[in-house]
Amino acid sequence: MSEPPAIRYYDLRQVTGQATLIDIDNDVVESAGTSFFNRAILRVLGPRGWGILEIDNYTSGSKKKFNSLLASASRLASITQQDVHLSDAPYRVLDVPAMREDPRDVSIEEKTEMLAAIELAARNPHVVNRRANYIEQSEHITFSDSSGHEFSYEICRSGFNVLAVASRNGTVQMGFERLHSIRGFDLRHRQEYGEHAAKIAVALLDAGHAKGGRMRAVLDPELAGVFAHEAVGHASEGDLVQEGSSILAGKTGNQIGNDRLTIVDDPSLPEFGFEPFDAEGVAVQRTEIIRNGVVNAFLHSRETLAAVGNGVAGHARAMGAEPPLVRMSNTFIENGDAPFEEIMEACNNGILLKGSRGGQVDPGRGIFQFNAEYGYLIEHGECTNMVRDVSLSGEILSTLHDILLCGNDRAMHPGYCGKGGQSVPVSDGAPHVLLDNAVVGSSGVD
Repeated sequence: MSEPPAIRYYDLRQVTGQATLIDIDNDVVESAGTSFFNRAILRVLGPRGWGILEIDNYTSGSKKKFNSLLASASRLASITQQDVHLSDAPYRVLDVPAMREDPRDVSIEEKTEMLAAIELAARNPHVVNRRANYIEQSEHITFSDSSGHEFSYEICRSGFNVLAVASRNGTVQMGFERLHSIRGFDLRHRQEYGEHAAKIAVALLDAGHAKGGRMRAVLDPELAGVFAHEAVGHASEGDLVQEGSSILAGKTGNQIGNDRLTIVDDPSLPEFGFEPFDAEGVAVQRTEIIRNGVVNAFLHSRETLAAVGNGVAGHARAMGAEPPLVRMSNTFIENGDAPFEEIMEACNNGILLKGSRGGQVDPGRGIFQFNAEYGYLIEHGECTNMVRDVSLSGEILSTLHDILLCGNDRAMHPGYCGKGGQSVPVSDGAPHVLLDNAVVGSSGVD
């Protein structure tokens, strides 16, 4: 057998733990159970590129066994064509925030009972369907590499979603609420989430339609946070910049937005996207993607930092024991100094857009379209009629210039972000934001 090629670097990341899922649909417990997992990933950097082994039920054994795995991954590396180089990076482990109550100390029967109470609270004569689910995942992550770094941590993320669907005379609307956290068990006494989901769904049955067109718009912290994540965060990911698939490529130092605007990604914040270190063992830190309207830095792995520059490593993330990808964590528009009342007064006549129902963005072409959950018309600085089926679209760069005011009331919202077949926990947020010349769409006209 031929000798394996030379190894420039290797790292091993193992993820063990358990996941609990509960799903309730119209009073019926569809599923409730806990599963366990143990997977590892070994990456070897050969003369040119990576060789990667994903290993189920990994146990650290003899040096001979480990050397055999290294040899196998090294042979895989020998057939890769891409030249890979790694930047230097700092290493540090942050403490995981303490939990108020460990979800693993609560029985699955109790969790199911509490989730059922939240789902039941969404009951209403006009609500025709209710659904609630709970997800809890605890992970123990260990990392080691050929440079002698050895780190580990344990984290538990948990939370729930509740959905209410209302119907009347052929009109169907929905309300959706969620709460996810790294701070511990959060199912106790949360019936108001179900009540609010039903309240919004029913109210939307009577909501009108906005007149589409260009106007001033106030974005609430959730929708403005989605804009920061989708339109700016993805465009700042180093692999997309390297591939030429980002509207921000080549714009370092350029003024692309109002000088009031700063957009940040920070894995060190104790929010849902928190990580003590990234999937390459690298220290995490606050990165200002846009600072005072100027393109400041990109998000990087060690590989993309070496290829692209301008930024810091520490943004490599992975779903379990999958290969690391450049990913966001906690992405947000930084607070400004405008109170909400000032923003509404400056808007004068326009629309307040609240919540998010998804959308799409093309970070390469620099265009986006997001659907708000609902909105309110603004007349003379005051909210008036509720409207539904409203959207916001436009060009990323022109929209950044059209941000006139940033509020002082930033709020973060948890969720999951998909990329490359992997889904990781994130949070995004913003204060209320005043947008000039917004392109608002509507699916109908009253």
